[in-house]
Amino acid sequence: MAAAVSRRINAALHVEATGDGESRHDIGVADSPTAKRINDAKDNDVWVPVQEGDVPGDSSRPLLFRTMKVKGSILHPYRFVILLRLIAVIAFFIWRIQHKNRDGVWLWTMSMVGDVWFGFSWVLNQLPKLNPIKRVPDIAAIRDQYESSASGESKLPGIDVFVTTVDPVDEPILYTVNSILSILATDYPVEKHACYLSDDGGTLVHYEAMFEVANFAKLWVPFCRKHCIEPRAPENYFGVKRQPYMGSMQEEFMSDHRRVRREYEEFKVRIDSLFNTIYQRSEAYSRKNTKEDGVKATWMADGTQWPGTWIEQAENHRKGQHAGIVKVVLNHPSHKPQLGSPASIDNPFDFSNVDTRLPMLVYLSREKRPGYNHQKKAGAMNVMLRVSALLSNAPFLINFDCDHYINNSQSFRAAMCFMLDPRDGQNTAFVQFPQRFDDVDPTDRYANHNRVFFDGTMLSLNGLQGPSYLGTGTMFRRAALYGMELPRWRAADTIKAISKTKEFGESTLFINSVLDGVNQEHSITPTFLEETVNDELTTLMTCAYEDGTPWGRDVGWVYNIATEDVVTGFRMHRQGWRSIYCSIEPAAFRGTAPINLTERLLQVLRWSGGSLEMFFSHSNAFLAGPRMHPLQRVAYLNMSTYPIVTIFILAYNLFPVMWLISEQFYIQRPFGSYILYLVAIIAMIHVIGMFEVKWASITLLDWCRNEQFYMIGATGVYPTAVLYMVLKLITGKGIHFRLTSKQTEACSNDKFADLYVVRWVPLLIPTIAVLVVNVAAIGVAIGKAATWGLFMEQAQHAVLGMVFNAWILVLLYPFALGIMGQWGKKPSILFVLLVVSIGTVAVMYVTFRGIYPSSDWSAIAASLGKTEPVVGSPGKT
Repeated sequence: MAAAVSRRINAALHVEATGDGESRHDIGVADSPTAKRINDAKDNDVWVPVQEGDVPGDSSRPLLFRTMKVKGSILHPYRFVILLRLIAVIAFFIWRIQHKNRDGVWLWTMSMVGDVWFGFSWVLNQLPKLNPIKRVPDIAAIRDQYESSASGESKLPGIDVFVTTVDPVDEPILYTVNSILSILATDYPVEKHACYLSDDGGTLVHYEAMFEVANFAKLWVPFCRKHCIEPRAPENYFGVKRQPYMGSMQEEFMSDHRRVRREYEEFKVRIDSLFNTIYQRSEAYSRKNTKEDGVKATWMADGTQWPGTWIEQAENHRKGQHAGIVKVVLNHPSHKPQLGSPASIDNPFDFSNVDTRLPMLVYLSREKRPGYNHQKKAGAMNVMLRVSALLSNAPFLINFDCDHYINNSQSFRAAMCFMLDPRDGQNTAFVQFPQRFDDVDPTDRYANHNRVFFDGTMLSLNGLQGPSYLGTGTMFRRAALYGMELPRWRAADTIKAISKTKEFGESTLFINSVLDGVNQEHSITPTFLEETVNDELTTLMTCAYEDGTPWGRDVGWVYNIATEDVVTGFRMHRQGWRSIYCSIEPAAFRGTAPINLTERLLQVLRWSGGSLEMFFSHSNAFLAGPRMHPLQRVAYLNMSTYPIVTIFILAYNLFPVMWLISEQFYIQRPFGSYILYLVAIIAMIHVIGMFEVKWASITLLDWCRNEQFYMIGATGVYPTAVLYMVLKLITGKGIHFRLTSKQTEACSNDKFADLYVVRWVPLLIPTIAVLVVNVAAIGVAIGKAATWGLFMEQAQHAVLGMVFNAWILVLLYPFALGIMGQWGKKPSILFVLLVVSIGTVAVMYVTFRGIYPSSDWSAIAASLGKTEPVVGSPGKT
């Protein structure tokens, strides 16, 4: 099974294009003068530099990033249309109140509540976007300032890199090893960064995979340095058809490339066989050393029992019940470069001019015990935060999901441009990079790239306190994670006073490390794992270490919320820290996204459920305090309440059920004026969207996919999240969300096979119901037009309603393709099904009206309430 899984993963990892407009053959040339001129030309069409004014602090230090703002010719009309729409919405509400529908007061009242919430939600979403700011790192400047010393020693601060994983199947191990290899090979001073892998499953396969990584890295890392390879994840690099050479040794490149690729294929075979190797070894050892109770242990290569989870689970070695483990796979390197050996008969690679040192690599798995809430990813991150403090204690750290890799080897320096800038760098808590993905289908059917959110919403927050923390690809300042005050409000002796308290727990070594950890001048120094240090590391990983401490609330990553990332960033912004959104080309990091419909919806369910949990927690935006920018507070309020509005969207989408009962059913009179208001308001929001497409540099397809997937979420996922939250408030029980699987049983022959896998879950039912209702409504509208004639008032109103129904179907088009499975490969089949379904309903209506011409369906509706129930086409405010 493991081999089959890896073959499927291999097929998924090999990419020819990124799917979001960034062709893979452009990687490596984006920094060339030609590419820079092209990128600058694009920026000049939309963005202009901001006058920096007086630089606080040491004015002799160069600025490390440029600030750009949207051109006035785009920004001012954009703001004017927003104001115009706000006036139109207010006028619409005034008009509706003046023309109250007294024939169906209950329905009019419900629609007014929905429209008011639509307007309120739109204001929350729009206000933080009024001042979009772009910040562009100057990597050349940071090199000149921190890496141009005569001694050749880098003055850049240290970075601890955190990678988290749980399951080697749901999160395939080949993704993890490529992520680690890209980190070890990144272009940052070797002695200045260390890599930590947190294996929450405690499986031996991850630990032994790290040894395979360490051995292959001895070849891969010097190869990348010698030939300036991009990207530095081997699976993704070798999966590119065109690989422009950016090094200076063209004559040696082809032979090195061929040999390294062969070595990598052998490396993959070893990784692929780890499951079987460990099992067979354990079977052999168990035959010799079987315990009296017959329990079979999992054995390591050195003949000792693995302290983590066993293949055949036993007491203290089962999933969720094992001791903590810390293993240093690669020790911290020396501070002096170590050149490799020249080519020889035994060694065909000439690394005589290449530094062959490797960064520190640590495997760890925290203690797990029954009865403890281990707090999922947030708990694992806090354990890494403490363990790293004793082993490397870098003042900065960056975290990755195991399926993300470094795509641009300059990304660490790009983030440091913001952290070390003389203007406000010391008050910057984190730098957030956008999430980019490799394995998304070319049309991005389910909006996996989410460019509207990343390059629109997150970019616009740069004009306030900065973007929210989004879970992966984020560089932090260790002091901010410790919950400390930012320098502008921090007293001189605050850090020293905090380090003497017990709020960080009972570990003396860890508390003593706090002072060094918040000093950005602190260098990573080798730590000798003496018995005392090992005992402290074990203590830091125990389940009970955080009991009675602020860990998980005021220190580290925040607990008890599904979206621990957003809430952790919120805590820092509430304290007054700022953040930066950094988008560079080529993309800094890339990862894997679930392109299966069900997995994508479950992922969004976890995010939306966590957002509602945030609103009903101590992290509510109303409780943020005076240090948070007012519009930043509005942005967080929008992030934590957006699923609520979808209850009204779902109701509107299901409303055509009433049209099937009544001949006339109006929400608002006069109906013609109501439609004109709706058309004007909806048109203006699309005009605003086109301005955002322009300044966010996204495509129309990105924008359309965003609209479509929002409607898919609004009809099923978001209302389900609201229901979950209501149940939690009533029962007091938390929301449990499953891990998003990166692997399905799809056939590996098709690169996008997962796209056509259908896994039926109750979450799909509401959206299917909306599809059925709107298809039926279009059929009835056509039937009415055919029965009464197009010039009759009833028929005209039915056709107007049909336009709304057709628009809903257009928005749900990706969902309809998704539930068709393999048939979704041929969209023409979907159109045939729609035409047949609509035609069938229309014929049935005409036939029924012909048999029962005097039937008055309005009487049925009248029996439910008022005597003259009349409603029309609903709309979105």
